[in-house]
Amino acid sequence: MTPTTATDRDVRVVTSMPDDEHDGPHLEINRRKVAVAAVFVVLSIVALYFLLPQLTGLERTWQRIEEGSPYWLVLAALFTVGMFGGYVALFQAVFVRAGSRINWRESYQICMAGLAASRLFSAGGAGGLVLTAWALRRSGMDPRMVADRTISFLVMQYLVYTVAIIVCGYGLAYGVLPGAAPVSLTVIPATLALIVTLLGLSVAFVPTNFERRLRGWANDHGRLGRLAQKVANVPASASAGMRDALAHFRERDPALLGAVAFWAFQIAVLWAAFEAFGDAPPLAVLVLGFFLGMLGNLLPLPGGIGGVDGGMIGAFAALGVSAGLSVVAVLVYRGFTFWLPTIPGAVAYLQLRRTVDRWRASPA
Repeated sequence: MTPTTATDRDVRVVTSMPDDEHDGPHLEINRRKVAVAAVFVVLSIVALYFLLPQLTGLERTWQRIEEGSPYWLVLAALFTVGMFGGYVALFQAVFVRAGSRINWRESYQICMAGLAASRLFSAGGAGGLVLTAWALRRSGMDPRMVADRTISFLVMQYLVYTVAIIVCGYGLAYGVLPGAAPVSLTVIPATLALIVTLLGLSVAFVPTNFERRLRGWANDHGRLGRLAQKVANVPASASAGMRDALAHFRERDPALLGAVAFWAFQIAVLWAAFEAFGDAPPLAVLVLGFFLGMLGNLLPLPGGIGGVDGGMIGAFAALGVSAGLSVVAVLVYRGFTFWLPTIPGAVAYLQLRRTVDRWRASPA
């Protein structure tokens, strides 16, 4: 799952999973789509890693990769492991309760397979959401519970995202934090993030049984009423998920550390990549450029390929960071956090299929 807020589309994805026992998640994968995705990935790699550095003024900077510090690159690899560790810890804390059939090993399989699906088959994390919902349903979890906890998971994960933009954006703009502070990349993103956060939190005021309250009215209005009741599932699920997430915050649940670790280790990978080839920018600039670049995941591209890379490089350049150094650091960061985990993610998917077969052989 990639960086977007808990949207109505996300709720529809996890509430529309069928109840029948099918062999795999409905990712609409066929040979043609796999071939198209493979060609797109290959072309993206060529464009990003070979053509982009040939732009005027950057070809010499790209030679730094031959002079990169092995120490910092090894450290970046270790930070990558920590990133996925935080993601699995957050998943385990949110979705797994006493008596669940999912243990830490199976949480790892679901998380890694979901991340691989979100990278290769859908933009904005929808592929990962479908696969995760499928695995949770096969474990015996109720569909409404899957939807509620998915929203809770997304809220806990991306509240860190929006808060970081708010703190770093306003901190840079008002001189509290050191670094360049163009209004377009500090005040405006911070204000938008604040508005989105407040609107998201307001969803908690929607009754969690909203769709049930419409049942009587729906029965009296035929097809239109039934459609309205189904649509009401979206704000009801979002409200339940938001309330569950807020409960974690009120109770100071250690699960929050998983959300923080997921983002912090990613930023640490980027920091190590900068240090391997030069000097990293100030912390606030590093954090803000990272999160603004992550908005590239919203583009309709598999895993945000190209969008995230270009977004980060552009954000850092606008924040006063050397364009040549940014190109190298961002592409190395993406190599560690995007391309490298794809192989264990594919292996985890195969392991998950066997786990689901085992669950199916001995129903809960």
